[in-house]
Amino acid sequence: MKLVKTISEVRAEVGRARSSGRSIGLVPTMGFLHEGHLSLADRCCELAGYVVMSIYVNPLQFGPSEDFDEYPRALERDLALAEERGVDLVFAPADRELYPTELTVTVAPRRLADRLCGLSRPGHFEGVLTVVGKLFGIVQPDLAVFGQKDFQQAVLIQKMVIDLDMPVRVEVAPTVREADGIAMSSRNEYLSADERRRALSISRGLAGALRSFRSGERDAAMIGRGVLQTMEEAGGVDVEYVEVVSADDLEPVQQADEETVVVVAARVGTTRLIDNARLGAPDPGLARLL
Repeated sequence: MKLVKTISEVRAEVGRARSSGRSIGLVPTMGFLHEGHLSLADRCCELAGYVVMSIYVNPLQFGPSEDFDEYPRALERDLALAEERGVDLVFAPADRELYPTELTVTVAPRRLADRLCGLSRPGHFEGVLTVVGKLFGIVQPDLAVFGQKDFQQAVLIQKMVIDLDMPVRVEVAPTVREADGIAMSSRNEYLSADERRRALSISRGLAGALRSFRSGERDAAMIGRGVLQTMEEAGGVDVEYVEVVSADDLEPVQQADEETVVVVAARVGTTRLIDNARLGAPDPGLARLL
């Protein structure tokens, strides 16, 4: 595995791989890798002949009062983990490499970013799409793998690829959960033991939604109320939203079906957590809680 920090180095390495006939896969991350990130690398290795992982904490997607400076970073540890999972190239640029001057053009979503996480994080998805668009332009991958945990992000990236005619296949891999059911996230590091216990109400609520759906409940409002009740009963969980939406366009639904997704955001202490469950898809981590 090789570490590079400049755009010219990425293009040279990827160019050599492509000239040898290998397809190119990309796994964009902000580092502080956990099994969720590494499962994306595993999936990318299955689908592509040469795997690039980016490790970059993107300032454009953090608001002025968010945790950019505190976001955990551990590059040497990340490099060892990426190499163990078969990543071929890690791109870990400095800010000045990706943003040498003030941007004149950004990728601003016109739809789907005005709801859910977009309501409390204005500008967040513009930052996400801009950096992902830049990475697509730099690496020019045949495919890129993202995680289902960041469901709204994944949908917006899929829409960007379609709307801007980007020749990239976007693969969305299932959420990876810890043994107690909590969705793996770098921000889990912020939780105290008591906060972690309360945060488990998020995954328990989603497991309850799956249980209700499998038992025949189709009223989306009833499913959502069950999730909300579980979280509120835990105490110390500041619920930002619980929505039952269409997987395709994030629009609220009245009747749930197998393509419906229950999406959740909440703060536990100072830590903002997100999670979701697709009602018609298997989720072994949530199934253990049923």
